[in-house]
Amino acid sequence: MKGKYDKGYLVQLQSRYTKARKPERIIILDEFTKTTGHERQYAGKLLRKKYQYVTKPIKRPRRKIYTVVDAIILAKVCTLLDWLASKRVKPAIGVAIDSLVEAGELVCSHELRAKLVKISPATIDRLLKEYKKRPVGRGRSYTKPGTLLKTQIPVRTFADWNENKVGFFEIDLCGHEGGNASGDFAFTLNFADVKTQWTEQVAVKNKAQIHVFEGIKTIRGRLPFPLLGIDSDSGSEFINNQLYRYSIQEKITFTRGRAGKKNDNAFVEEKNDSVVRRWVGYGRYDTQEQVDILNELYEVLRLYTNFFLPVQKLKEKVRIGSKMKKIHDTATTPYKRILRAKDVSKEVKDRLRVQYRALNLVLLKRQIDAILKRLKPTKVR
Repeated sequence: MKGKYDKGYLVQLQSRYTKARKPERIIILDEFTKTTGHERQYAGKLLRKKYQYVTKPIKRPRRKIYTVVDAIILAKVCTLLDWLASKRVKPAIGVAIDSLVEAGELVCSHELRAKLVKISPATIDRLLKEYKKRPVGRGRSYTKPGTLLKTQIPVRTFADWNENKVGFFEIDLCGHEGGNASGDFAFTLNFADVKTQWTEQVAVKNKAQIHVFEGIKTIRGRLPFPLLGIDSDSGSEFINNQLYRYSIQEKITFTRGRAGKKNDNAFVEEKNDSVVRRWVGYGRYDTQEQVDILNELYEVLRLYTNFFLPVQKLKEKVRIGSKMKKIHDTATTPYKRILRAKDVSKEVKDRLRVQYRALNLVLLKRQIDAILKRLKPTKVR
């Protein structure tokens, strides 16, 4: 067969060809072309070792499925969903397109909608690379260890947190100092349900225990399901007699993480960034007017994030050699996670369904944007 021969045969001929004179080279070349069927010019290059085998990937023009029009629509969808990660955007594309069409902000055919609903997260990233924006910055920790009641309030670590019931929250404070930690400034009290990722926030004028305690009661009154347990860090704003007595009186499980071990409160620490910092940023807020605007924002933001923004939850970690592979579940909203939870009553689920049908995603986003325009951080000297 043409071109098929033992490579050792070629090596032997190359050695003979290199040492031979011109008449002998002609004979060797004739022999090689008759044996292999190669063209004479190509065979000569092989014998002189002038031919290099170059292995390159075959590049064929890729058939385009998604166009610039699709990218524009996805940009509108991602803007409505606050530019979430593509794996979180994908499950909400259908709802977002329907909301935009209903609000008159988008024209989209049924065929185009069906095509976009099927898009993969990788394709979303590729199409929207030029649109992606993400605020940057780093926060600070203002946790001061509480000196009271550490023997009464049990310590639990991240590995111990195995509550598989709706209603167990990690809680934390997120400071709004704007880079200047002097004086009083506002804090956001952040709640994150471990099972469903349902989050609640309330702003307090400072981290005094009286304000934090009132914030905890305010959030408890908002929850669509009973508060069964809270887990805080070891800060004095949480580790105090008032909250300890309240938890006993109301039959609320109260545990704490270890001082200086942020991973003990990993669920709420993640929400400090993805919810609070993502919307409020890193500016300084130290007036009562700013606190009131923050609370106005959180009243709307809780509906937007819990009913419409899909989240992913870590299922397990698998160690492969020196690397750790994290496996997450399919992205879905906290609202839908509650509807799937077996330990939530039918009455709670029915109330949430009624509330969801009354909400408008586009209107909520407009309200949030309008409130944020009024939220001006204090200039830091």
